Amino acid sequence: MAAALACALFAAACSGGDDDPIAADFDLGDPGDCVVVDITVSSEKIELINALAKEYNEQGDTISGGTCIFVRPQKRASGAAAQQLAAGWNEQTDGPMPVIWSPASSAWGAITNQRLLDADQEPIASEDATPFMLTPLVIAMPEPMAEALGHPEQPISFADIVALSQDPQGWAGLGHPEWGPFRLGKTNPNFSTSGLSALIAQNYAAVGKTSGLSGEDLANPAVIEFGTAIENSVVHYGDTTLTFLNNWYRADRRGTSLTYASAAAVEEKSILDYNAGNPDGILDPGEEPETPRIPLVAIYPSEGTLYSDNPFFILDAPWVSADQKEAAEKFQAFVQLPENQAKVLDFGFRPGNPDVEISSPISAANGVDPTQPETLLEVPEPEVMIQLLDAWDRQRKSARVLMVLDVSGSMGEQASADGIDTKLDLAKSAAIDALDAFKAEDLVGLRVFSTGLGADQLQNYLDLAPLEPIGANSEAMAREIDGLFPRDGTPLFQVTLESFQKMVDEYDPSSINAILLLSDGQNDDGDPDDDERQREELLAELRSTATGEGATPVRIFTIAYGADADLATLSAIAEATDAATYSATDPTTIDKVFAEVVSNF
Repeated sequence: MAAALACALFAAACSGGDDDPIAADFDLGDPGDCVVVDITVSSEKIELINALAKEYNEQGDTISGGTCIFVRPQKRASGAAAQQLAAGWNEQTDGPMPVIWSPASSAWGAITNQRLLDADQEPIASEDATPFMLTPLVIAMPEPMAEALGHPEQPISFADIVALSQDPQGWAGLGHPEWGPFRLGKTNPNFSTSGLSALIAQNYAAVGKTSGLSGEDLANPAVIEFGTAIENSVVHYGDTTLTFLNNWYRADRRGTSLTYASAAAVEEKSILDYNAGNPDGILDPGEEPETPRIPLVAIYPSEGTLYSDNPFFILDAPWVSADQKEAAEKFQAFVQLPENQAKVLDFGFRPGNPDVEISSPISAANGVDPTQPETLLEVPEPEVMIQLLDAWDRQRKSARVLMVLDVSGSMGEQASADGIDTKLDLAKSAAIDALDAFKAEDLVGLRVFSTGLGADQLQNYLDLAPLEPIGANSEAMAREIDGLFPRDGTPLFQVTLESFQKMVDEYDPSSINAILLLSDGQNDDGDPDDDERQREELLAELRSTATGEGATPVRIFTIAYGADADLATLSAIAEATDAATYSATDPTTIDKVFAEVVSNF
């Protein structure tokens, strides 16, 4: 199933969209006759790399033959780029082939190399690439919770987290029954560097090693039990840590951050952003950051952790010429200069150059510890990395997911560039592909909604597949999805509420309970003048039931599909249940978006 999810990610990576541009993200001008060094970088450092590339290009540096050098960055998620490099880079859909690839972690290079070897191809990423900047994986915890575990005087381990997550008393065992059970946030390791690093770290913790993790270790029943225990405490997964950080921040505004999540595996840089009042690391024009009521602190697991080292892989690939390699080495030397390494501190990272001193903002005053981590873990061998992902797919927390799909009349509008496929055609294909990303035991159901459904044409939704294990029912559900066709209106508010109530009534505390809600329009069932009242009543019910002390956490992950979707309402629905909303304004990106949404389960 890890391979299936990886395939979904590859499809996502090839579909374009705002987070996956084909051209450079920053206008650096015309390269003219210069040697062009295309560099693909993970999104958290694109702003800094763009600035450094602009400065470097303006210097007019040359290779040994006198030809000028032009560096041209583009951003791409680490996991997506790893898939594209392993499966075959398509310049028409993926942009220029990279000369330098800088994912967030060297681990992605190991995974890419192994996938190439498995396909009888040569590896392309060096095993000893130069780090650009560093940030360690940490466990983010609200400060009062960390203090209840003895922080900062008492070291905290993954074993402590497992013990707390398995304690039926939860936080009550530490004198805080108001905090409820221990809830962990983790990202999907097929998508996210922090999720991948956390997976590596927890397996090292289980075997008591700091290096040499092996396939035999992963097959040890005690290691499997340890990993399963951690996964069972997960609130939900996700494609990025921003879902957890943004939800935590919104919960903090409501005074409920301590009941949203107890901890989340993130990078140290994210703690700095959050505590500065900027949980997603991006300030919109005119946005003023507001510090949280309860700050997060960084826990550096006592068993050890990993750095996201942001390596510069100068690719040993057929498309990289000798001139491009020489030019890439010159740019790499430029970014390693002490004055350029010092700039990474402004973005909350540690310099990759060990000769550059760590300084503000990396300080205890901001919730992090510049003297940590004391113990670093070794990135496992490539073949072990693949085994890790396969093992995680078996151990990850089970899910109960109701897919609620809009089949209103507007879904019949043309959507593809060739004018052949409708919005519903593209959505059906994406939904069918996404079924492969669930594990066989996950319970998945299908509900469609529009007005005028049923034999009497009086129903607003139909249940076409019950919540049953998807492994035995995926083909039947795919047939149901494939047979859908556009109907009439969009009873968004009523169907959202009734679907939510169904999942609350059938709630299973041992699973991730969620709704995947896709809609392409505005609520148009009933009196338009009454829409605002219905909307507010819906949101109030979702908030009171799904969040806060004593909540039944059924999360609604929404997809705003097409240009006419009610993005504001769908975002509000997701936020009211501590979930996330995804935008597919361009319907041709729906494959990518579906893959991202399903990564939460």
